[in-house]
Amino acid sequence: MGTVVNLRTARKQAARKAARAKADENAARHGQTRAERELQEARADKAARELDAHRRETD
Repeated sequence: MGTVVNLRTARKQAARKAARAKADENAARHGQTRAERELQEARADKAARELDAHRRETD
């Protein structure tokens, strides 16, 4: 005889597994690692600083 399985629990587990797989796929497609985000932010800050350094000051 097989084991008794609660179908509601099995459906919920299957839904969680599917949601996790979809989230992982989306993260791989659209997400960035923390290092990539920090690098992008640092580059943007540097570009803003360099732009401000080249501005002419008017009186």
